[in-house]
Amino acid sequence: MTETTPNHTQTVKGWAARDSSGKITPFVFKRRRNGAEDVTIKILYCGMCHTDLHNARNDWGLTTYPVVPGHEITGVVINVGNNATEFKLGDKVGVGCLAASCLKCEMCQANEENYCDDIQLTYGGIYWDGSITYGGYSTMIVSHKRFVVKMPENLPLDAAAPLLCAGITMFSPMKQNGMLDQPGKRLGIVGLGGLGHIGVKLGKAFGLHVTVISTSSSKEDEARRRLGADDFIISTNIDQMEAARKSLDFILDTVSAQHPLGPLLELLKVGGTLVLVGVAEKPLPLPSFPLLFGRRKVVGSLIGGMKETQEMMDLCGKHNITCDIETVKPEGINEAMERLAKNDVRYRFVIDIASSSSNGVL
Repeated sequence: MTETTPNHTQTVKGWAARDSSGKITPFVFKRRRNGAEDVTIKILYCGMCHTDLHNARNDWGLTTYPVVPGHEITGVVINVGNNATEFKLGDKVGVGCLAASCLKCEMCQANEENYCDDIQLTYGGIYWDGSITYGGYSTMIVSHKRFVVKMPENLPLDAAAPLLCAGITMFSPMKQNGMLDQPGKRLGIVGLGGLGHIGVKLGKAFGLHVTVISTSSSKEDEARRRLGADDFIISTNIDQMEAARKSLDFILDTVSAQHPLGPLLELLKVGGTLVLVGVAEKPLPLPSFPLLFGRRKVVGSLIGGMKETQEMMDLCGKHNITCDIETVKPEGINEAMERLAKNDVRYRFVIDIASSSSNGVL
């Protein structure tokens, strides 16, 4: 792998972590020239995901420094390759978690590039030319047309940016498990954060009865009043958990910390499905009795393919679904990272890239 190739001729201003301290500092680097199947995007906004924090601090031991985080990117097209006629100058577009895949395997042929064995991520991956990918904490990005989505005209690009990760993370398992066309079914969402709050909005848009399951009683008012949840369960309250036993058809579990699955499984009806979308650092214990005695299923889900991502974005445009965000300027990234580590945000930070000062000092 290499940082650049002779084709990397475009100088770009960005912000990167250089070591496991995770501190983000200005970083000038090169991006490739726009190819025949590429579009070049002026980045206006980039959401901040917990994954950015983990990678900046090398929490998973996989980071290659310097790392330019960011995979919730929105902006406008400023250059179009000859074979990328799906796009035109000035289009509002987005780039999510994927930068490349093999395009040939069974998964790619089925438009499920996210499950390709050769998947390469928007940052920290190895592109087809052997160069390291850099993400959206930067002023411009060049992307292959396959991995670019068109943004609905009615959605603001700042509040829509996190849909490219948080949105598709919640939408894909809802679609894959039949939640989109069964209004009246009962969905539980564990955790009311960046993922969970979008899950509530999507669930309500598709006519589901939505229950938020949380350890924090302080979130009940915002779950019901701000987001429209139908019910709220405090997962540490034994009486509430018992009263809700066998009441849910589906559960989307967004929690990335260690937590017991047994009590959640007991909330499912016979034949119900628990979908894990949070990334726990250690294996979660899975008790067999709630599975056996309820014919319940536990499955996992990882973002979505590009066709599914475009479908999600179009539906969010139709239902006017966006994320609840707090915008920060590039010079405020480090403070936002510290707050993100404490879950001190409702519900997603988004960097206003276009507001970056001329000297780029953080």
